[in-house]
Amino acid sequence: MTGSPRTAWATLPADEEQYRPLYARVLGLRFVNPGGVLCFLFFEGVVALAVLLALAELVSWWAVLILPAAVAVMVKLNDMVAAVVVRSAALVPEQERDRFRRQMEPVIGRARVEWVTHRVPGIVVSAEPFGSTPRPDGSEARSARREIGPSVGPDRR
Repeated sequence: MTGSPRTAWATLPADEEQYRPLYARVLGLRFVNPGGVLCFLFFEGVVALAVLLALAELVSWWAVLILPAAVAVMVKLNDMVAAVVVRSAALVPEQERDRFRRQMEPVIGRARVEWVTHRVPGIVVSAEPFGSTPRPDGSEARSARREIGPSVGPDRR
């Protein structure tokens, strides 16, 4: 294959280039590395699809040429976008990468929510906390709340 030699961005060594599928070598893919089955689907599968569409008279016979070319353009565009992403990621200093990794680490734990009562689900009759509530005059009164079901939490009464 003639052309410019591979740059430092190449993902495969030159001796492994000959074992890549023909489709990937013809398109000159550097960052996207499709296997043999995927290359078969990209080319022969799309040609077969275009022939079936043309035989069903859903598209013109030009689609047999245009559809594989359109898929090849999309694969090459995907390779070019991958190249830009890899180059921009290489420009980010290691310190920034570490800070980003620390920020994106998932935190696993349990949140304590005070207002949730551990009871059988039902209709809420009162939003007041269960137990005695202080009155403005200093005395305490029990809130009038109908029990919904048996208590299952540690505060059952």
